[in-house]
Amino acid sequence: MLVLWCPDWPAVSAAAAGGVAVTQPVAVFSANRVVACNAPARRGGVRRGMRRREAQSNCPELAVFAADDGRDARLFEAVARAVEGLVVGVEVVRPGLVAVPVAGAAAYFGGEHALVERLLDEVAAVAGVECQVGVSEGLFAATLAARVGAFVEPGCVAEFLAPLPVTELDQAGGDRAELVDLLRRLGLKTLGAFAALAERDVVNRFGADGVLAHRLAQGRSERPPLRRQPPPELTLSEEFDPVVERVDVAAFLAKGLAARFCAGLAGHGLACTRLGIHAVTEDGEHLGRTWRCAEPLTPSGVADRVRWQFEGWLRAATGQRPTSGVVRLRLEPEEIVEGRSLQLDLWRNGGSDEGDERAARAFVRVQGLLGPEGVVTPVLDGGRDPAGRVRLVPWGDPRERTTPPDAPWPGRLPTPSPATVLDRPVPAQVFDDGGRPVGITARDQLTSSPRRLSIAGAAGREVVGWAGPWPLAGDRRRPGPPRARLQLVLAGERDEPSEAVLVHCAGTENPLWTVEGVYD
Repeated sequence: MLVLWCPDWPAVSAAAAGGVAVTQPVAVFSANRVVACNAPARRGGVRRGMRRREAQSNCPELAVFAADDGRDARLFEAVARAVEGLVVGVEVVRPGLVAVPVAGAAAYFGGEHALVERLLDEVAAVAGVECQVGVSEGLFAATLAARVGAFVEPGCVAEFLAPLPVTELDQAGGDRAELVDLLRRLGLKTLGAFAALAERDVVNRFGADGVLAHRLAQGRSERPPLRRQPPPELTLSEEFDPVVERVDVAAFLAKGLAARFCAGLAGHGLACTRLGIHAVTEDGEHLGRTWRCAEPLTPSGVADRVRWQFEGWLRAATGQRPTSGVVRLRLEPEEIVEGRSLQLDLWRNGGSDEGDERAARAFVRVQGLLGPEGVVTPVLDGGRDPAGRVRLVPWGDPRERTTPPDAPWPGRLPTPSPATVLDRPVPAQVFDDGGRPVGITARDQLTSSPRRLSIAGAAGREVVGWAGPWPLAGDRRRPGPPRARLQLVLAGERDEPSEAVLVHCAGTENPLWTVEGVYD
């Protein structure tokens, strides 16, 4: 197996999409932590897992981007096309990593080294990115070989893997963090030490997941090499009328197709580990790509890969994108294994009550009119900002928290949270008894007690109570006005009760006040 790896691909694709120079430090964040960064950022002290504030403190010129799987897949399509121009059977493991069978191509180009040289030149010329190549037996070993640009001779895989740290088992998509942590606490620091254990002991202590990891550490395939041939009826085809010309429409249709595709496999007790996505356009163009996954694909995993592939097809550079919309899509299970599906609810057969089903059907109809983002549900995440804690998830997507809401958040606003958080903060002014503007000092204290609040230039309302200030967490070494939030209780107008609002202040002289939320 030959694996071509583009280092720091999320950071490379983010920089390319944002028009940032390759020499500038770039980091990609998810849940306020670094998930990828380029070489200039690492030289500046940025590391994976680092918090955003610490990363920007170490590297002030750092360009910050949010994680975006669609962007990574769309830009990686150019790399996959470049490899496909030389070698057949390209399998996209994930954006940034492709695998190809090496035997036939190496013989055609005059050896593995000649093939690698051609691939490196072709990717650099077509896609304009640097990459590394590794050759070994099996996808796992070939991926690790690509990180050091190694050619592992046949039969020498175990020797190549033995000195590597056991943390290499926790590859993207493998979800073996707990297993790796347990192995380290047991003193098994290298893959060789883990591979030396007897398989019977591994089964008794670590279970089925440990056995799969043990096979990888020994240089064997994670699953047996012989695959069952997929029955023809497991291939799912769908024709579209009207044609599909937008990524959001394709993403919406992919959810239903993925559910039917996986249900068909589960009916035969199977699951897919290598998915072929093939499309035909209105003008008769045939498009195709194969996606490989370390674990059996779930319906959401199939839908994600279909969406990523449409990102690459429909948003490719001019001259590479199809000339018309897609009229037919075919999902083909190119590699299948014994499936492990979730068991249905005992009493309700996995369903919900009638009211929930009617609501779900209504939401789906609205999504069909407005797109996947037309119906969203809120998820309360952790954070300091009341508005930033609420994340809107499209209907049908998993409503999972990305950050723990109960974790300690320095500078976080205490409970209760405002009942209404404004999308756009409203400008305001706060005055003291003498009519002077109230500001916030560098020591996070008010310059005077607030007595009146004027919202958007309206007549001032009396402040009968207040709490705070709560300073916003930030880097005091950087220039900028001090900032804080306050809770103000306003006197009721006429017979109406009093009202509480959440306000934000920035600056000591000529302070800028805004109203961010309203309490019930």
